[in-house]
Amino acid sequence: MILLEPGGTGKQVNGLKLHLNSADGRHQFTGYGEDHVRVNGRRLDFGLVVGPTLLEREVFRGLAFEALEIAHFEWLRAQGAEIVLLGTGPRLRFPHPSLTRPLIEAGIGLEVMDTGAACRTYNLLASEGRRVLIAILA
Repeated sequence: MILLEPGGTGKQVNGLKLHLNSADGRHQFTGYGEDHVRVNGRRLDFGLVVGPTLLEREVFRGLAFEALEIAHFEWLRAQGAEIVLLGTGPRLRFPHPSLTRPLIEAGIGLEVMDTGAACRTYNLLASEGRRVLIAILA
């Protein structure tokens, strides 16, 4: 992603820095780039799951879209979210419905989007107090 630096200088910068303040200590995305996100200012590589009080880096570590299995969606279902966001990288890719069945059967919403859109949407939903999870693929 290439953005123009604020102030009209025309200088290109990579990534995006988000400004959202929260005093309650919950996880928020404060930025993202081509290969990482920032959660509460901390740089983390892709391949993680984030919720308001959850930061899980092992279950999805290094997980590419092509490696998604039903077990990943079963794990997400077990976390008790009302909605799951799936960040699929720089472009939107939809997993096969047979993989997402555990979420559908549990009545958990699934929104698939590129990683930047997923980060922004997560911040909005989390700020509303929603039980949201975001899984960001490598």
